[in-house]
Amino acid sequence: MTSFGRVISVRGSLARVGLLAESRMPVSEVRATVGRFVSIRCASSVIVAMITEVSCENLSSNDNLIAIASVDLLGEILNATGKAKFQRGVTNYPTIGDSVDLITSQELRTIYAPTGSDQINVGFLQQDSSVVAYVDIEEMLSKHFAVLGSTGVGKSTGVSLLLNEILKARPNLRIFLLDVHNEYGRCFGDRALVLNPRNLKLPFWLFNFEEIVDVLFGGRAGVPEELDVLAEVIPLAKGVYTQYQNADRIGLKRIDPKQIGYTVDTPVPYRLVDLMSLIDERMGKLENRSSRIIYHKLISRIEAVRNDPRYAFMFDNANVGGDTMAEVISHLFRLPANGKPMTVMQLAGFPAEVIDSVVSVLCRMAFDFGLWSDGVSPMLFVCEEAHRYASADRNVGFGPTRKAVSRIAKEGRKYGVYLGLITQRPAELDATIISQCNTLFTMRLANERDQALLRAAVSDAAANLLSFVPSLGTREVLAFGEGVALPTRLRFKEVPPHQLPRGEATISSVPSVTSGHDMHFVGAVLERWRGATSQRDVPNDPVFSAPPAKTLSSIETPMLQPSMGLDPDRFSLLKKPLR
Repeated sequence: MTSFGRVISVRGSLARVGLLAESRMPVSEVRATVGRFVSIRCASSVIVAMITEVSCENLSSNDNLIAIASVDLLGEILNATGKAKFQRGVTNYPTIGDSVDLITSQELRTIYAPTGSDQINVGFLQQDSSVVAYVDIEEMLSKHFAVLGSTGVGKSTGVSLLLNEILKARPNLRIFLLDVHNEYGRCFGDRALVLNPRNLKLPFWLFNFEEIVDVLFGGRAGVPEELDVLAEVIPLAKGVYTQYQNADRIGLKRIDPKQIGYTVDTPVPYRLVDLMSLIDERMGKLENRSSRIIYHKLISRIEAVRNDPRYAFMFDNANVGGDTMAEVISHLFRLPANGKPMTVMQLAGFPAEVIDSVVSVLCRMAFDFGLWSDGVSPMLFVCEEAHRYASADRNVGFGPTRKAVSRIAKEGRKYGVYLGLITQRPAELDATIISQCNTLFTMRLANERDQALLRAAVSDAAANLLSFVPSLGTREVLAFGEGVALPTRLRFKEVPPHQLPRGEATISSVPSVTSGHDMHFVGAVLERWRGATSQRDVPNDPVFSAPPAKTLSSIETPMLQPSMGLDPDRFSLLKKPLR
């Protein structure tokens, strides 16, 4: 092959290449444009570089050049053992006059060749669609990853693709996905357990003090006097319950609950009835009316939340007791997996005030289980819309949730708890957390602040690639970091229809039926709407029309929440006569 350029200057990881006017290559091949890979032939290796800028300004008429290109040096292909092998970094720098060629398909295959069995196929290179783009699972998971992109660029579809490929390659890895918009329910078939408020059991005593306060006060700051009372009586309620469990007979003299030594955050059961009676007992000893009002307000607050049907997933059997922590963790985190190694936690149906504290509990328990089990059972914790739970602004969101996500980001890999973040606003995400993600899949981002944060986060020599981010097409990705051989512009492969997230799978395929709407339709919708906040059975609700033989985990849960997106059969469901 005749070279089409030569090196004219070298500086650190950058070089400038003069493109020769006399190149005998066809014009179509000489299209040396931004983003193309080139190879620089050195004495002992072939250096792989990427064009980041092309210009013909200030060219001397004496030079035999048509343009000058700036290139980033990314790595080199060595041929020491008789077999070509690619490595990152440059050990032998080019010299002035070294010849430059457009990279060949064979060289691209050498760069992106899978180095072991632990690789997943996610798509193909933008530059050469015959070259498959592989991602190293071990590097991607153990050092965390993030998928970034604006709305509508194929981010959710990319997440479905990545997680399905990970499930195929690592069938024993447990995956926990926080599904904010209830769109992933059908993406993983029978390999995922789908949880939502209807079938989740998360006892209130698993919440630590900050989390239970957030629930009781509806996401607002707690009243200091009431918090003091709670902090005093919760450990006593735990002690009282433990006494009941350990007593041989009712009349036995029991130990003072204060001496049992539980803290307000110890994850052991207690009963609401014991908590209320301890508060009531203290209120009865007070003579000052203004002091009693504090206790009375606290009791009313607890009763209001306890009786709210939206909180049934927490307060079911609140006065019965029972240490179900092992069952809850086994069910949530798929131990044993029983053929379903993945959990999709649908958050759209939960009360808005309690979502932050629920996410906090789940993150904290995932990390703590990994910590106390010495990481023997690895888990990937995937956080959709991550900027909602770990905001860069300390005044936004719930502090304990940010802290729980941050702990997984900083220390999780030591205990087999890996983190996957998905967000459309990386600039609003805590910078410490995103800096821990060593593999980034960046899709189109138009916001300048998001792009600036990415430039700060990417340490590769090809940070200049980020200038492509605003102009990426749908399904196009810039992949950086440990999981990929090189900073790569690739296109995600097609996802089968049954693995498409719900919103994208149906919105374009459902015919318009607006003409068929009538008062019965509106009435049926209102029944379901009111049913979400009442304790009675709801007409036409799929949960109550399900065959009684089905178990809790086998209910067709993706259909439970109206926020799942447009369902083709929803009108036949809603038009049943109202009772």
